[in-house]
Amino acid sequence: MSRKLLGDAAKPFVKWAGGKGQILSEIREKYPAKLGRGINKYAEPFIGGGAVLFDVLNNFTLDEVYISDINKELIHTYITIRNSVDELCHVLSKYEKEYLPQDADARKEIYYGKRELFNSVKKHSDTSIELAALFIFLNRTCFNGLYRVNSKGGFNVPQGSYKNPCIFDESNIRAVSQKLQGVTIICGDYKLAADFIDDKTFAYFDPPYRPLSTTASFTAYAQDGFCDTAQAELASFINSMNDKGAHIVASNSDPKNVDEQDNFFDILYATYEISRIQASRSINSNGAKRGKVRELLIANG
Repeated sequence: MSRKLLGDAAKPFVKWAGGKGQILSEIREKYPAKLGRGINKYAEPFIGGGAVLFDVLNNFTLDEVYISDINKELIHTYITIRNSVDELCHVLSKYEKEYLPQDADARKEIYYGKRELFNSVKKHSDTSIELAALFIFLNRTCFNGLYRVNSKGGFNVPQGSYKNPCIFDESNIRAVSQKLQGVTIICGDYKLAADFIDDKTFAYFDPPYRPLSTTASFTAYAQDGFCDTAQAELASFINSMNDKGAHIVASNSDPKNVDEQDNFFDILYATYEISRIQASRSINSNGAKRGKVRELLIANG
């Protein structure tokens, strides 16, 4: 596929468990041939880190783009980068200068102080620059870029052990802001995308993955998990978008990594093209259990 980079390249501004950067080349192979030429809309209803979004925005001229997620703080950060990049950069620069020169003990105190502040701010304001800056700071300094909340909705991921974390990449933040101009950004359920998606739309679905074991579920970053019933409901929604003529790609885990007889997704998406690709697992705290696993790419053509 011939592609021409449009302006300064943007990349994900957060680390995200299950981010698609490492399998982007395989996902690109599933892009519609007429993307930017007839297929002129893009939708990503589980935006996460946005690796596919930014690849599309970097390389194709589209008329309309729609992204959404149920993570309020993530979506607020996207909106803040789009609308208030100068103010956000000012706060992030301050946080970086406060954190990086310190020794390990001082960094620990700063991290947990900002984690407490983040949980306090998000209870009282979902529109502040500070909330978005804290979200990025914590993401860049916490363990493996996880976003996990407790039963009360409090962010509870411990500090990561990084010697020189990149907290503030100003050039990328500004490139992201430029790419997000004109993009519709919604906090809400994926089903809200139904009115946007049509036969001129490329829609990419990257839901919380079905866990490969009962102890492997870092996938649900909201208080409500994404169970098999939810996976089946998503498949039904994807079928309805397929019926509208949309070009669809979806990602998920491959249950056959642990049970060759588990045909959950093969049955759920029996009428779609299912590709099994290799990806690296990097969120398991046990280093011996990290490595290559298969993931699924599900497409309707």
